[in-house]
Amino acid sequence: MTDPIHPFKMHLKKLAVVFITITLLFGCSEELETSIQSGDIIFQSTNSRQCKAVKLATKSKYSHVGIVLEIDGELIVYEAVQPVKMTPLADWIRHGQGGHYVVKRLKNADEILTSAVLSDMEDIANGYLGKNYDIYFEWSDEKIYCSELVWKIYKEATGIEIGNLETLKDFDLSSNSVQSIMEERYGNDIPLDEDVISPAGMFKSEKLVLIEQK
Repeated sequence: MTDPIHPFKMHLKKLAVVFITITLLFGCSEELETSIQSGDIIFQSTNSRQCKAVKLATKSKYSHVGIVLEIDGELIVYEAVQPVKMTPLADWIRHGQGGHYVVKRLKNADEILTSAVLSDMEDIANGYLGKNYDIYFEWSDEKIYCSELVWKIYKEATGIEIGNLETLKDFDLSSNSVQSIMEERYGNDIPLDEDVISPAGMFKSEKLVLIEQK
């Protein structure tokens, strides 16, 4: 005759069953739970000297932006840093200040961002991969900055302009940190009439709706 199972052992067995059940139902993956989807535009802030100047000049807390596309089942952010590259969504979010980010989506995205359009976006985005970051914010395709990349992908793939183009003189250039960076890059020849699209300009676009923020 076997000995009765000790109550403590029974408790451990029950805990093991519960753990196994949870694992089978929900898995142990660290994959980001999110409502984000292909074509979404994602904003964040970083602590670099340039980003601080951008926030001051544009009067916005967002200084960096990327476009999300699903590649082989994984959400990837195409971003213009040095150089233009693809970054897994979870990694991109971790790079932001405090892990904070905001996601916006094109109105009527379900109608406009068809599989064919999203495929075009991917092809266009891939064409920019490896290009150097444009510290001068020039409106050309030789080098490119973050909001310019996203704006051009949308424009080329859909014909839609996310945010209005501005010029450097439209921004607040009065702070010392902004003036210091501009002097380093332009000297006394600041291209005040150069077309620019800022993260703030895209963020304020009425063509976008808020999807997620954390």
